[in-house]
Amino acid sequence: MGNTVAREDFEWVYTDQPHADRRKEILAKHPEIKALMKPDYNLIWVVVLMVLAQLTAFYLVKDLDWKWVIFWAYVFGSCISHSMTLAIHEISHNSAFGNSKAMWNRWFGIFANLPLGLPYSISFKRYHMDHHRYLGGDGIDVDIPTNFEGWFFCTRFRKFIWIVLQPFFYAIRPLCINPKPITRLEIINLLAQLSFDVVIYYLWGVKPTFYMLAGSVLGLGLHPISGHFIAEHYMFLKGHETYSYYGPLNLLTFNVGYHNEHHDFPNIPGKSLPLVKKIAAEYYDNLPQYNSWIKVLYDFVMDDTISPYSRMKRQLKGEVKQD
Repeated sequence: MGNTVAREDFEWVYTDQPHADRRKEILAKHPEIKALMKPDYNLIWVVVLMVLAQLTAFYLVKDLDWKWVIFWAYVFGSCISHSMTLAIHEISHNSAFGNSKAMWNRWFGIFANLPLGLPYSISFKRYHMDHHRYLGGDGIDVDIPTNFEGWFFCTRFRKFIWIVLQPFFYAIRPLCINPKPITRLEIINLLAQLSFDVVIYYLWGVKPTFYMLAGSVLGLGLHPISGHFIAEHYMFLKGHETYSYYGPLNLLTFNVGYHNEHHDFPNIPGKSLPLVKKIAAEYYDNLPQYNSWIKVLYDFVMDDTISPYSRMKRQLKGEVKQD
């Protein structure tokens, strides 16, 4: 349990991320992929149904014993909450209403955020666009762990704790790595969320409020779906920066597992990413891939050569434009 991993720093690279060049190659060979660059209007109805499902759950748990509130928060609420964060990820790419109605997407993201209990949508969009433009960029991409995380979480037990605390690190890391001025939309997101939380507490009491918040924290921590946090970019194989997952949990996560495809074509909704893989199979079939996020979590903890340091990092050059 106490073995220290070998890596003592990030993998610094001095090349550009591979996704832009591969996108150009694929579009030159398969121009029909451009037809997939359009909104997924079904996403709107899926999100509305998810919000209604959580509202129903809030009502149903209000009179349960605490042990059952905790049980359902992990078994059901956590799945819906984590799935909703990935719906918000889709919305951040304007997949719900399209690029021509960017503000509609922002307002819809605030709506989708409500059953999570904590304001998330607007800030996520700002930082996530940086992640795509400047993948691994030092001081810009807040998906990269801090030096403290890499240094401290260096044993099997500590890596396990790091996975449990993922929601905490994703919330705090932007403030440490790349703090940004608060925007008007972030204030609206916060006020809308606080108002919603107060209404839920006033109507149905503390148990639904606990269910809502606990489901979000548990769903983003030690949970099978959380394997995608590590599977996407942690370097299990030297020289490979992004990995795809083609297992069944894509059904709950808007195909976020198709991560090479997503970074190559961030303006294609998750629903259509399997088609991208099928059309351009010669580019994706031979890339490293996963079939189990649970195994990713297990391997991350148990493999003494893998740690939060197992990421490619870049020193950015030239002008950096952030949201």
